Amino acid sequence: MTAVSAPDGDLVPLHRRSIEYQVTLDGDDLVVVGRLVDSRPWAEDGSFVARVHDIELRVRVRSSDLTIVGATAVMHTYPHTECPGIEAAFAGLEGLSVARGYTREIGVRFGGPRGCTHLEHLARSLGPVVIQAVTSRRALAVSRGEAEDLVSGAGASGSPWARDSCHIWAEGGIADQKLAAGWHPGVGPYPSPALVTFRTGSTGS
Repeated sequence: MTAVSAPDGDLVPLHRRSIEYQVTLDGDDLVVVGRLVDSRPWAEDGSFVARVHDIELRVRVRSSDLTIVGATAVMHTYPHTECPGIEAAFAGLEGLSVARGYTREIGVRFGGPRGCTHLEHLARSLGPVVIQAVTSRRALAVSRGEAEDLVSGAGASGSPWARDSCHIWAEGGIADQKLAAGWHPGVGPYPSPALVTFRTGSTGS
């Protein structure tokens, strides 16, 4: 496998895509605002179109079951006059749960000619953002002394939203073994020490 190094800092990028999400708590709902911007840094001198897309997706998610209860798409910058005609279609996110099966359903509802590839990308990647926001909300509770750790009381599996989401959270994997050895997620050093340190009781967490 060939490693790829970062390009020379003096080179002007051919294309830049920026994607940003921000999640705030409104009552018991999570309000997610995602924004995708495509730009051509080499055209910032006005010689050509520099900003190609500036597209926003705003979603309200009910915390209790992670169901989308409202969605609004807004196109600020777009290549065709007709592009904003698809905005209303993304109200169809309402009623979807961002739990398992969400990504597949996004493809069914908004894939290809049924949607906008950029809004679909924002919708598709919104699910993991919500899960991280749930964790951040829990971390806030830990920081205030209102919760023991990130997963206590979250269910028999310890962290149902993370189970089988990656190699660390594979069933019976590293995270499960750390939990069994006394790990309290969100408490102690970051990143979490190696499994062996929990087994030897040398983490101090």
